[in-house]
Amino acid sequence: MKVLKFGGTSVATPERVQHIAALLKAKKAAGEEFVVVVSAFGGITNLLEKMCEHAEGQDHQYLNYLEEHKKRHIDAVEALLRPEDHQRVKEELRISQVELEQILQGTFLINELSCRTKDNILSHGERCSAFIISEAFKAQGLEAHYVDTRKIVKTDSEYGQARVHLSETYENIRSAVNGASSLPIITGFIGSNEKGITTTLGRGGSDYTAALFAAALEAEEIEIWTDVNGVLTADPRHVKQAFPVNYLSYQEAMEMSHFGARVIYPPTIIPALGKKIPIRIKNTFEPEFPGTLIGATHEPIDSPHLVKGMASINDIALVTVQGSALFGGSKVLARIFGVTAENDLNVILITQGSSEHSLCFAIPPNKAQIAQEALETEFALEIQAKVMDPIKVERNLSVIAIIGEQMKSRPGISSRLFQALGRNGINVVLTAQGSSERNISVVISQEDENKALNAIHEAYFLSNTFSINLFIVGVGLIGGTLLRQVQDHAKYLKEVRSMEVNVVALANTKRMVFKKAGLDLDRWKEMLDDSSEIMDMDKFVNDMIEMNLPNSIFVDNTADGEIISQYPRILDESISISTPNKVATSSQLNFYRKLKEVADRRGVQFAYETNVGAGLPVITTIADLVNSGDQIIRIEGILSGSLSYIFNNFGEGVSFSEVVGKAQELGYTEPDPRIDLSGKDVARKLLILARESGIPMEPEDIEVENILPQSCLDAPDVPSFMEALKAADDGFESLRADAAKQGKVLRYIATLEGDKAFISLQRLDASNPFYSLSGSDNMIVFTTDRYRERPLVIKGPGAGAEVTAAGVFAEIIRIANQLSPILRIPE
Repeated sequence: MKVLKFGGTSVATPERVQHIAALLKAKKAAGEEFVVVVSAFGGITNLLEKMCEHAEGQDHQYLNYLEEHKKRHIDAVEALLRPEDHQRVKEELRISQVELEQILQGTFLINELSCRTKDNILSHGERCSAFIISEAFKAQGLEAHYVDTRKIVKTDSEYGQARVHLSETYENIRSAVNGASSLPIITGFIGSNEKGITTTLGRGGSDYTAALFAAALEAEEIEIWTDVNGVLTADPRHVKQAFPVNYLSYQEAMEMSHFGARVIYPPTIIPALGKKIPIRIKNTFEPEFPGTLIGATHEPIDSPHLVKGMASINDIALVTVQGSALFGGSKVLARIFGVTAENDLNVILITQGSSEHSLCFAIPPNKAQIAQEALETEFALEIQAKVMDPIKVERNLSVIAIIGEQMKSRPGISSRLFQALGRNGINVVLTAQGSSERNISVVISQEDENKALNAIHEAYFLSNTFSINLFIVGVGLIGGTLLRQVQDHAKYLKEVRSMEVNVVALANTKRMVFKKAGLDLDRWKEMLDDSSEIMDMDKFVNDMIEMNLPNSIFVDNTADGEIISQYPRILDESISISTPNKVATSSQLNFYRKLKEVADRRGVQFAYETNVGAGLPVITTIADLVNSGDQIIRIEGILSGSLSYIFNNFGEGVSFSEVVGKAQELGYTEPDPRIDLSGKDVARKLLILARESGIPMEPEDIEVENILPQSCLDAPDVPSFMEALKAADDGFESLRADAAKQGKVLRYIATLEGDKAFISLQRLDASNPFYSLSGSDNMIVFTTDRYRERPLVIKGPGAGAEVTAAGVFAEIIRIANQLSPILRIPE
């Protein structure tokens, strides 16, 4: 014998009821024996709740809801039953509808709704659905009869949450079911007290009804049929990667239910546990899926996950009682809990510090004011004597719990939890762990709930996969190339590195587009062009922060000096930054230091490797030298790929302006080549190298030799500049020719030595390492204590969208590796 319970979603439409009838006929044909418990049709209980609310408030809207209620059930009759049965069944329903209408009218007239009256109103959902379903099954060839549990399930008079008299109820169940010649279709959720007055067992009480019948009949299994493939590792409304759990112990299921998981109504476990009856959660729409088995064995079934699931309660208030009066005061604790009992406060979790100086407990927020006032009244003398602080209440909080039977005595469980929260900048207000070590609970800000759930779920259940969320500003040469590289490399990252890169937002100078699930990189240009959102950097940052996604990285592919003003705020929201935009790191020293300080304080990355040398590992090399205790004596370098290209290709027979034009065409220069040719770009890079070496320089400390005539510098726009540069070709040719006569070449060299930094156009012979550079190569030469005799040389392409984008992409992967849940839990 099995007890099958079908929830509201399973019986929400006539089509679904017919699907269940076919399912049950197949079970019958296979020789299975069972009884069936049903909930109200999907949405009906909420509709009845609305009727109660509006009738009590003397709002005639309740009549519209009443008509909707009637129509749902009449439509179900007409869709499911044979025409010859319509009139008889509709007449039975009319009696119920008249009763409901009269009760609601009375509620409207007296402007009052008692718990007893509400129970009667809410019972009509199950009463109507079970009756219609029993008739529908008959029409489908299943012998069935309607069972009204108000005659069977006997309770006390605690309306809304009635307690069941088990021995009497079990006896009634056995009498009603044993020997029945047809299939019982049983109303879930409802019962009656000793006077026969209707009571309800609490929202979700249909599960409890099924467990009561199973215990009384000593069933072999309880099947709870719903709309998901079992108990999930997390709420799929918050965590899209949530997946079904194969097995839970009774205790794990109760813990998850307590903390808000959509598992099963908590009281359901008690009768099942008492008789050791397993519970299986099944999907009505995928009946072949095995679902989740609860409490089927004495020993836990092997699972790859020590943590079985996670759950959250979205809105709680935290009450703190604090002061020296608590120290060693068992009577004080008794008084606190006396107050919670007297005021019917549901304490969700509780914790006390080992100092015994404070005690915190979480309660529903609608009870917070009552708790505060009651406790302040109880401890008025202690508060007045200043041996106890005024009662503190914090609102807008959520509690998240991780749950697992095998967590006990396993080191590393809690550290992974706090690592996941910490690396995403989520502050823990309170933590609690039961002595059973079956769950660890944390209280966090309500606004961080979704982010925390995803970060924790990834840490425990997706440790073999990892996702990062990119917010990208700038989709020109570098940004567009980066997006192509991300797309081309996505399959490798997912299959080999188990990393998924989601581009969540894009922006250019005109528009921006956001998509939480990730943009389609095949269509990113089209999506950006079609977006109605005008680019606004403040709004971009606000939306990014509001999305509050875990493992977020902001990528700035621009040279915009305004965007960097947002960097401190972005870092302070625990969002890492990767950028080739060197304006931030070469601005005033205080701003540079502020960015580093905020990143360190928040534990995120402010990464700018591509500020110097595009994709070359220049900044990381300096960091390695400094961090390992080496002393930098001198840095010399050709730091501009564009200037390297220009002077490497400026030879006999080609004018200087032609080479500059070609470099601009290839994308090597800034949009305005004067930024390169004036030495401004090189000066920024040299300043960054100085700061990374530990020398606190300001921009004005860099000495720069200007190689451009004043006419070029004064040109109003880029075309005018190029014309002025053509006029200066003879002067540049004279410099080149003079150097060539001496067997030398022109190179624009940046030098840092001690606290001196200078940039100049130099004539170099073949003995100098910079002489043989070609293309757009950069070269940086480090002379240090360790590399004094043979300096350390870094050489390679220092300009171009391809290498710069590749440098940014590599930096994103490095940041992702920092964010990745790398801690392994010992097996």
